[in-house]
Amino acid sequence: MKKMDENKNSDSGIAIGISLGLVFGLLTDNLALGLALGVAFGCVISGKKE
Repeated sequence: MKKMDENKNSDSGIAIGISLGLVFGLLTDNLALGLALGVAFGCVISGKKE
Protein backbone atom coordinates (compact mmCIF):
# COMPACT_ATOMS: atom_id res chain seq x y z
CA MET A 1 0.00 0.00 0.00
CA LYS A 2 1.19 3.53 -0.76
CA LYS A 3 2.49 5.58 2.15
CA MET A 4 0.53 8.77 2.93
CA ASP A 5 2.28 12.00 2.05
CA GLU A 6 2.87 14.21 5.09
CA ASN A 7 2.61 17.40 3.02
CA LYS A 8 -0.77 16.55 1.51
CA ASN A 9 -2.66 19.08 3.63
CA SER A 10 -0.22 21.89 2.91
CA ASP A 11 -0.36 21.19 -0.82
CA SER A 12 -4.14 21.25 -0.67
CA GLY A 13 -4.08 24.60 1.10
CA ILE A 14 -1.91 26.13 -1.59
CA ALA A 15 -4.13 24.69 -4.33
CA ILE A 16 -7.23 26.14 -2.66
CA GLY A 17 -5.50 29.50 -2.33
CA ILE A 18 -4.48 29.56 -5.99
CA SER A 19 -8.01 28.61 -7.06
CA LEU A 20 -9.58 31.35 -4.95
CA GLY A 21 -6.98 33.83 -6.18
CA LEU A 22 -7.73 32.92 -9.79
CA VAL A 23 -11.45 33.53 -9.27
CA PHE A 24 -10.76 36.81 -7.44
CA GLY A 25 -8.36 37.92 -10.16
CA LEU A 26 -10.83 37.17 -12.94
CA LEU A 27 -13.64 38.98 -11.13
CA THR A 28 -11.55 42.10 -10.50
CA ASP A 29 -9.74 42.07 -13.89
CA ASN A 30 -6.39 41.93 -12.10
CA LEU A 31 -5.16 38.37 -12.52
CA ALA A 32 -1.62 38.99 -11.25
CA LEU A 33 -2.84 40.49 -7.98
CA GLY A 34 -5.43 37.74 -7.55
CA LEU A 35 -2.89 34.96 -8.01
CA ALA A 36 -0.38 36.66 -5.71
CA LEU A 37 -3.01 37.02 -2.99
CA GLY A 38 -4.16 33.44 -3.62
CA VAL A 39 -0.68 32.01 -3.14
CA ALA A 40 -0.21 34.11 0.00
CA PHE A 41 -3.58 32.96 1.35
CA GLY A 42 -2.74 29.34 0.52
CA CYS A 43 0.56 29.57 2.39
CA VAL A 44 -1.19 31.07 5.40
CA ILE A 45 -3.92 28.44 5.64
CA SER A 46 -1.46 25.62 5.05
CA GLY A 47 1.10 26.97 7.52
CA LYS A 48 3.86 26.63 4.95
CA LYS A 49 6.50 29.30 4.36
CA GLU A 50 8.18 29.36 0.96
